[in-house]
Amino acid sequence: MLRIKERITEEYILKFCEVVKILEAEKGAYCIIMRLKYDKKIKIGNLGVFDFPEGFYVYVGSAMKNLEERILRHYSSIKKKKWHIDYFLENAEITKFIVFPSNKKQECEIAKNLLENGTLIAEKFGSTDCKCKTHLIYFVTKKELSKAISQVKKRFKSKK
Repeated sequence: MLRIKERITEEYILKFCEVVKILEAEKGAYCIIMRLKYDKKIKIGNLGVFDFPEGFYVYVGSAMKNLEERILRHYSSIKKKKWHIDYFLENAEITKFIVFPSNKKQECEIAKNLLENGTLIAEKFGSTDCKCKTHLIYFVTKKELSKAISQVKKRFKSKK
């Protein structure tokens, strides 16, 4: 049951349908692919203020229960800011979600794999509860992003 309070708009319904199509599991890791259209200085909660260059970003997260609710929460514009990604999403456009259904936590492995081909902008973003450098990875071009995502999808068996 969804607990998200969101205005029902055509866009929200389409996003909901997209999420339902890609989910077969209730738990696993996910990647949010986003585009930041302009260079932007953003305050990320207690983590601090960072200069984010325009380009493409991938946030790696996980939900070991209620994965559908977590993804829909990220799409929602009406929410209390709880995670670092909530602050970033006020400025970036979500372009795609990739889901990695699994009974074990894979977000750290996926983030490390993406970071091999991307750039760290905000240290400890999304990773204050683990030893990772970051769970937000920056890519200058769509080509760099596509290459990194392709490698991760092959290695971790994604849905869509």
